Amino acid sequence: MDAFFEEGSLVAILTTQPLDRTLDYKAPAGGCFQGAYVEVPLGPRKIMGVVWGPGKGDFDISRVRSVNRVLDVTPMQGELRDFLCRAGDYTLTPMSAMLRLATRAPGLSEAPSLRKIYRLGIGEPDRMTDPRRRVLEVLRDMGGLSLTLGELAEAAGVTSSVIKGLVKQGAVSEEEAPRDTAFARLDPDYGGKALTDDQETAAQVLRAAIASGRYGTTLLKGVTGSGKTEVYLEAVAATLRKGRQALVLLPEIALTAEFLTRVEARFGARPAEWHSGVTMTERRRVWKQVSQGGAQLVVGARSALFLPFRDLGLTIVDEEHDTSYKQEEGVLYNARDMAVLRASIGAGQVVLASATPSLESWANADAGKYRRLNLTSRFGASVMPEMRAIDMRGQDLPSNRWVSPALAAQVRARLEQGEQAMLFINRRGYAPVTICRACGHQVGCPHCDARMVEHRFLQRLVCHQCGETTPKPAACPECHAEDKLAAVGPGVERLAEEAAELFPEARLAVLSSDLFGSARALKDEIEKIARGGADIIIGTQLVAKGHNFPLLTLVGVIDSDLGLQGSDLRAAERTFQLMRQVAGRAGRAEKPGTALMQTYQPEHPVIRAILSGDEENFWKAEAEERRAAGMPPYGRLAAVILSSTEAQEAFDLGNAMARQDAPLRKIGAQIYGPAPAPIARVRGRHRVRLLVKAAKGVALQPALSAWAAQFRLRGELRMAIDIDPQSFF
Repeated sequence: MDAFFEEGSLVAILTTQPLDRTLDYKAPAGGCFQGAYVEVPLGPRKIMGVVWGPGKGDFDISRVRSVNRVLDVTPMQGELRDFLCRAGDYTLTPMSAMLRLATRAPGLSEAPSLRKIYRLGIGEPDRMTDPRRRVLEVLRDMGGLSLTLGELAEAAGVTSSVIKGLVKQGAVSEEEAPRDTAFARLDPDYGGKALTDDQETAAQVLRAAIASGRYGTTLLKGVTGSGKTEVYLEAVAATLRKGRQALVLLPEIALTAEFLTRVEARFGARPAEWHSGVTMTERRRVWKQVSQGGAQLVVGARSALFLPFRDLGLTIVDEEHDTSYKQEEGVLYNARDMAVLRASIGAGQVVLASATPSLESWANADAGKYRRLNLTSRFGASVMPEMRAIDMRGQDLPSNRWVSPALAAQVRARLEQGEQAMLFINRRGYAPVTICRACGHQVGCPHCDARMVEHRFLQRLVCHQCGETTPKPAACPECHAEDKLAAVGPGVERLAEEAAELFPEARLAVLSSDLFGSARALKDEIEKIARGGADIIIGTQLVAKGHNFPLLTLVGVIDSDLGLQGSDLRAAERTFQLMRQVAGRAGRAEKPGTALMQTYQPEHPVIRAILSGDEENFWKAEAEERRAAGMPPYGRLAAVILSSTEAQEAFDLGNAMARQDAPLRKIGAQIYGPAPAPIARVRGRHRVRLLVKAAKGVALQPALSAWAAQFRLRGELRMAIDIDPQSFF
């Protein structure tokens, strides 16, 4: 039971303000419990905080101010406070930033009566203007969901007065925000499907693990289309029967809609959603209902892991290998690893589901730390696709073309049979480089050391690092020659252009995150394709993740060698995973599928492993290489990223850190660098990296803290420490 603090006693309050400590306040009238969400004065402002424990009393007691009020919110449980502390210690993140992750529900301190929401009305405006049209289009796209005034104004790019004017005319309705009601109850016995023998065996193991009430992590490895989802939904059902809550993490919002439909069919009601596409009103409702137990199951993005669950009994990390589970800005954490940490604190179970697990999870299962369950065959009549390489060295292909004659012939054969084909390239935009044929200048971002990528559908150049966007210039910015700028290299849009020329009779669908303004628009396009609304799907990495297209029987990978270039520690692993995932989109119904990989290196060990399907030998070989080099998961890495508006300033600090390395030498760690980051300037800031390598069992975080504490950051200097880095850019 959490401690209770009497009125006037000293309490320590943790706030989301960027401070390095808790602040002492006096408990309010009526007292407060540890974990209570409170409003406190800080200077002239009122801010939200959490009662973290007894006050320190190292301050003049007469000057200590009182807590203004206790918020009408379920107090934060000890399990979540412990999780935030341990996650902060592991990632070297200040507790104020950890608390921000756990309080991402807007308006928690507001009275419900102050909140208004806006929906599509039944009237028509007296005259239509562009701002008014944008407001109505946003509300139509939301499909009946309600928005706050700020959300609607921001989404439509208008002022609040435009919306108020539409309210007066009845075209938009203004309503009181509904009370934060509980979600419809899910019935674990509602709609379970008959499972295959190996699905039932895996489900029984998971049911037993959940019945134990103890912590455990299971790697659920199954070939694409083997029915991993049905197995872990049985684990969700077992969790609900025990009266505990469940969380399913998905790597992409685009996967959420299809998954919610499956959940509703299985449990008779929709679960709670938590991701960037959810409105503020709904987000506040989910946050409160999770804390009260009114939300039994949450489906969401990585940040859902920090919701205030009353009793989290099961966490599913679907596509656990996916790099999007690693947050690369702000708090640098990996949701897969944090899910395991949270479950270990709260005696919960974790299921890591993937057809191509990360080497970290494979190694943990191999070492016996994780239970491993294998699903070896596809569900129903579908079989794994045949995988073949197209050796591009023997193909007669013009320099401005990327679809080989061999692949084009296979696509035509599928079209003649009324089947779908997919062309995959892992590059967004039209072309990765825009070069001047007169002077050789490559158009770069003004704020980053990165090339601007042409997006022809948008008629703009876009920086994929900072988001800077500009119209494509008519003349070269360097030599001013006109009509000399040329697009070099293929992107998904250029591939679509080529496909339209090769297959003029085919209906094309392009799936790339740049081309859809909302998650709803992307979901509608995916549903249309699944119903047969396209003959050829042209896509980026987005199409590799979990989508099911029953008519798709051919996948053609345009540039299989792309991921094998460079010095990324995980290049081989990621290429293997991506190619296997993309190939897994083919032949998921009755008709068998084929995956063709265009490659200039058919003898490369990774390409050979992909084609042979000998996954275990690939993982063993990759593991031995990492073990010999002392690299993760058999060693530890931490990246230090220094940035400043002045490049020399960042380098000077990096050199000083490399010299004053006594805390790291004590644990036997090595420092590499400083060196410019591969993309050395982002958003106008110059970036310098150091890499710290240590043995598996050492206490790396305390040594890093002691090392970094020796240096004062002045002016524009910034430092970020990334434990277990996934990206080296």
